[in-house]
Amino acid sequence: MKTRIIVSAILLPVFFCILFIFPPIFLTIVVAAICAIAAYELMHATKLNKNKRVLVYTIIAAVLTPMAVYLTAIIPLRIYTNALIEGTYVGPIYTYTTLLLLTLLFSIFFIFICLLITEAILAFRSTKAAEKGTVLKFRQIPIALAAGMLIPYLLSALISLKCLPYGHLFVLLPIVSAFLTDSGAYFIGVAFGKTKPFPTISPNKTIEGYIGGMIFGTLGMVVFGAIIAITTTLPVILPALILYGIIGALVTELGDLAFSFIKRKCGIKDYGKLMPGHGGALDRFDSMTFCAPTMYLLVLILPAIII
Repeated sequence: MKTRIIVSAILLPVFFCILFIFPPIFLTIVVAAICAIAAYELMHATKLNKNKRVLVYTIIAAVLTPMAVYLTAIIPLRIYTNALIEGTYVGPIYTYTTLLLLTLLFSIFFIFICLLITEAILAFRSTKAAEKGTVLKFRQIPIALAAGMLIPYLLSALISLKCLPYGHLFVLLPIVSAFLTDSGAYFIGVAFGKTKPFPTISPNKTIEGYIGGMIFGTLGMVVFGAIIAITTTLPVILPALILYGIIGALVTELGDLAFSFIKRKCGIKDYGKLMPGHGGALDRFDSMTFCAPTMYLLVLILPAIII
């Protein structure tokens, strides 16, 4: 516990500066690095890292995906903003650029899946590879796709939030939700937890802890909204923020359970040892994988902070 607190005290201020102060490209680099490590951890946990080529393909895709999301988010926004400033018509250029960048993201996915299928077909012909356990089976392709594209794409919602106008505020929404939900679930669970709903998946999680996480996550979102209302001129819609808190807490706990389920199926305690006392990248960012895209969708569909 002491090591965990020390590491948090060192890393949290750095991560906060990257989120709140530095431009989006810094967050993109950090997310790309996290995704590369997370891809390796998932491949290692599922024993797919034995095939070195597939591992390399997956890590490259995991790095390129956040980069593509950054370009897709930032370039059209700059074109639109510059057009507003200059008073020019933006339609065709904005649309063409957006489609071009979305094509880039799709191309990464398409090339990656073609490489995986080719690897599975070619490796299946090798008796030696089969004996070493390095054959990529067709049923394992979704695991590689999840490691190389799905998880990085979901985590890249942090980049999309950061690239929005007032993105330094919006990107804190999933951080506040996930951090306070996890903290509330832990402390309430330790103090009052008795009922264990999923003992075979996460033996330390309790219903009381989940309720505590919901309360902490929702209250944290309300406090965050109050701070924005006091320190800025942006209107804040409280009922929408309460909904953010409730939904954010639910998906945060779902993400934690989902990755705990994978760990139990793989027979491991932690995904890695990236941070002392915290485990690997997937151990720390499991809930963020679900919470970040949820907050991004809520911001687009049901704005709680009006800009």
